[in-house]
Amino acid sequence: MTLDLVELTEKVRALAIQTGRFIREERNGFHRERVEKKHAHDYVSYVDRESERRIVTCLRKLLPEAGFIAEEGSAAFSDEPYCWVVDPLDGTTNFIHDNAPYCVSIALRDRSEILLGVVYEICRDECFWTYRGAPSYRNGEEIHVSEVEKADDAFLALGLPYDAEAYRPVFNRLIDGVYGHVAGTRVVGAAAAEMCYVACGRLDARVEAFLGPWDVAAGILILRNAGGKVTDFDGGDDYESGRQIVASNGKIHGFLLKILKVE
Repeated sequence: MTLDLVELTEKVRALAIQTGRFIREERNGFHRERVEKKHAHDYVSYVDRESERRIVTCLRKLLPEAGFIAEEGSAAFSDEPYCWVVDPLDGTTNFIHDNAPYCVSIALRDRSEILLGVVYEICRDECFWTYRGAPSYRNGEEIHVSEVEKADDAFLALGLPYDAEAYRPVFNRLIDGVYGHVAGTRVVGAAAAEMCYVACGRLDARVEAFLGPWDVAAGILILRNAGGKVTDFDGGDDYESGRQIVASNGKIHGFLLKILKVE
């Protein structure tokens, strides 16, 4: 079966925006007492679950032969030829506290590669998308990574995963390596959105570990098709799981890998 990735991406874009509108409306009357704790400092709300239910229902109709990897567990990938990778609300903690950004992230992959990626950033009303072999776009405008080459001019985002004890040594190395040596460092709190920010030149790089594939799948393809680079902490290709991910404009990638290298 040959997929029409142009048509499929268009339909996924519409679904992501529609889901984002539901999330925006729910935020207006959101009550924090309806939040549940999954793990220490890791939260989920009825909005995450309802958003995922809506997305999965629509995607099943769109491509019945596809499996799913979805953050809130609506469905699981087995051995289907295609697999949707879904984060219905990336940046849940931001959403709970009414703090931007938060987004919907949907990717489709086959057994060998990511085929399409769509991220709808709800707070800015920005939809990022791409598909295999295409440029990356934001609200219809083609996007590209920045041209920043010097670390001293770089604007970076660092993630803070929930596994604090395991990540603390890495984060300490990053802070020691970038604080005072780059133009600015931020902790934003929504991996999918931040990878798109690197893709459009708003950020020059983002680093984190202990994520899930739903956090990064769409952003990986959007960033790569915008001219960026994605690796694990060793500079290799073990990053689609989200376990380790360095996402950059490519020009300051070596600077970050050098900081992350354990002697």
